[in-house]
Amino acid sequence: MDVAERQATMWGIVFAALLHVGLLLFLLLATISCNAWERAIDGLGLPRAWNPVTCSKPLQLAGPVIEATLMGAAGAPQRASRSPRSHKPKATPSKARPPRPAKTLPPPPSHPDTRDQQKAVAVSATRAEQAQRVQRQHQRQRMSELDAQSSQAIDKLFREMDAAGQQSRKADRQAQKLAQREDLKDSQGTPSTAPKAAQARSGAGGKDNSLLARYQAAVTSRIHQSWLRPDQTRAVRCNLHLVQIPGGTVISATITEPCNADAQTRQSIRNAAFRASPLPYKGYEAVFARNLDVTFCYPNEACSP
Repeated sequence: MDVAERQATMWGIVFAALLHVGLLLFLLLATISCNAWERAIDGLGLPRAWNPVTCSKPLQLAGPVIEATLMGAAGAPQRASRSPRSHKPKATPSKARPPRPAKTLPPPPSHPDTRDQQKAVAVSATRAEQAQRVQRQHQRQRMSELDAQSSQAIDKLFREMDAAGQQSRKADRQAQKLAQREDLKDSQGTPSTAPKAAQARSGAGGKDNSLLARYQAAVTSRIHQSWLRPDQTRAVRCNLHLVQIPGGTVISATITEPCNADAQTRQSIRNAAFRASPLPYKGYEAVFARNLDVTFCYPNEACSP
């Protein structure tokens, strides 16, 4: 739309608005009475000819005005009509009925018998006391059972903590001895070797004395020292897959098949692998592997061919 069309549209809107306003004013002026127009013209001091509304004048007849006076009955003033008196019927006196004799209740006894009420109250009190006594006995019995269960659970927890502490202290002492032994061998300039028990589990039934076999035996021995054996464990032979970083820190430990251990024993072996971290690393850098598979056996004879 160009400028001319917009201007034409705007002027059309303005004219339409003015037309509507004019119509509203015309309708408003049409509602004003003739007398109101005359008063407005007179109030403004304008001539009557400018009045847009012409008022109709009353009809006038020619001739003198005739005056008449009404005579007779038509001209007599009307008397105020009297309202007929309302005759109210006289109320006939009703015959008085004799009063009915009031019913008299027998007087209350001077000494009422309350023995039945006392017996009922005594029976209710006795039953309530018996119910409370039974409830207290049940509560005491329940509390004693809970105390016994709590004491048994606490004793069992302390026994497990003591056993775990003993196992942990034992594993720490073994790890300390192994570390001292490795430090002594490092100071002599020879690579550290695995303990005899671990060497017995190395490849080829203990006949393989290579650096890789000694490394696997050292890793297995470290995990054995950190293992908290469950009570029901008998003979165990499982393959353990380890993922580690240089330095021997274990990232993951997974039990792989074949494995004849139950779920609890498998979890304890995995926990032992993390507890043994970091695994032996110094002196075994040449055969270190990020992914290492070892055989975990208990007792040692379980790994014998």
